[in-house]
Amino acid sequence: MPDKMEELIPVNILVGDRNYRVKVKPSDEESLRKTIKLVNSKLLEFKTNFAGKDMQDYIAMVLIWLATEQPMHAVDNEGIKEIYGKLRNLQQIIEEEL
Repeated sequence: MPDKMEELIPVNILVGDRNYRVKVKPSDEESLRKTIKLVNSKLLEFKTNFAGKDMQDYIAMVLIWLATEQPMHAVDNEGIKEIYGKLRNLQQIIEEEL
């Protein structure tokens, strides 16, 4: 069985005013980039509309926004796919029995 780290690819992202290098599954890269785009958009919105001392204040605001306004971001897409797959299997079993 291959090592889990071998399955990950390095991705450079920019959050606020800082660059980060993270490792993700290739299938998760697009989702990561969309999330980072959303985070940076919200950072800019909060910087424009609210007083804050530094970037950490705005990042905290975005985290609170994500936790309260975007609960679906916490749901793993793979988990949703797995649930749909199980539902399809159940539907197929039911249809076969009818």
